[in-house]
Amino acid sequence: MVALLNFFLIGTACADQTIADLNEAFGVPVFADESLWDDCAEDLAERLKWPQESQTSTDSSYRQYAGPDERFLGCRPYSLALYAEEGKPASLSMIFANKGDAVDYTPGNARRAGNEIRNYKRAIQEDKKNLIAALTKLFGEPVADLFGQGRETRESMKRWNWNGHAFLLASPRDEYVALRVMTTESADAGGRSRIPDSVIREAVAKRIEKRANGDVILKDMPMVNQGPKGYCVPATWERVMRYMGVPADMYTLAMAGQTEAGGGSSVAAVSAGASQAVIQAGRRIESPVMKLDATSVSRFIDRGLPIMWAMFSSPDFNNAINSRMEARKNANDTAAWKKVLADARRQVRKMRSHRDSGHVCMITGYNKHTGEIAISDSWGIEFAERWIMPEEAAAVSQTSTHTVINF
Repeated sequence: MVALLNFFLIGTACADQTIADLNEAFGVPVFADESLWDDCAEDLAERLKWPQESQTSTDSSYRQYAGPDERFLGCRPYSLALYAEEGKPASLSMIFANKGDAVDYTPGNARRAGNEIRNYKRAIQEDKKNLIAALTKLFGEPVADLFGQGRETRESMKRWNWNGHAFLLASPRDEYVALRVMTTESADAGGRSRIPDSVIREAVAKRIEKRANGDVILKDMPMVNQGPKGYCVPATWERVMRYMGVPADMYTLAMAGQTEAGGGSSVAAVSAGASQAVIQAGRRIESPVMKLDATSVSRFIDRGLPIMWAMFSSPDFNNAINSRMEARKNANDTAAWKKVLADARRQVRKMRSHRDSGHVCMITGYNKHTGEIAISDSWGIEFAERWIMPEEAAAVSQTSTHTVINF
């Protein structure tokens, strides 16, 4: 009864606020009218000036890594994201002070990183306090709520409702401050989702694209740009989980995987943190041992399943594969292309793995005619598909054990 009364008060607290008042408080033109949910997602993204991050046949996302002078509700945001389904906004995610974006933990930067760690912890407390005050001024007192699927990825929230919109504020200790906006129905569901295996199997089967040149590639893979921080593990996990119908967010996955300030987390830790959410969604995590060649990876790609790969993303490796990207797009003669690969193969023995360049990406395709495999990095759309040789994979691979989310 108390909760219902609180929601009634929250729903009427903003009766005198105009759309102009709300947008002025937010600092950006979030609202064109009283509902976000009937807007065109592209129009909303253009209004907010958030560039497109990802586009699949059913959903899209837009993300802006904000500069130091930008403000949202009076606080500095770091990551601003819009998620859309079927061309309509589904949710907004604003990440403020957090341990990933606020700390530059590069070699030789230990002293400054120490100061940044102390500063970001204070900033989390300040942003939390200021955002609660700003939202309460707009919408009245919040109620407590929970959001998320799985023990390690579930968040305690303060929730405000307004006109079919739920504003959820989370601030796990020393992790981040996150404000998420979604429909009240989505918030009521608590972030839980369980899509039947039969539906996911049918969906991923349709995502296997076979090209005339022999490429077999998984399409409709969501892109998540990890930004300047070392969040390759949680960003890649978010992409695969969403692809497999499991709700996910790289910041909550980083928390679950005990990611270090500035980035840096293990596949095992994030896997353990995400496992309950994956299981509750009806999926399972596997750790197959295999060589990274076209024949081996085809066992999973042919079923629509991407493979998460822990490797060393060294300059030698990236320079080698980037140098072939444009030529590969225009290669129509398989025999001629195999000669190009033969020349490149002779350079692999010179490739150094650089043990300080640990990275996780996805394997999303193969070509049995050329022997290549396709990888996808969480660095933006331009890195969604690159092709490598098995010899290159062997030179930079961290382990022969890989990770797959299966049915």
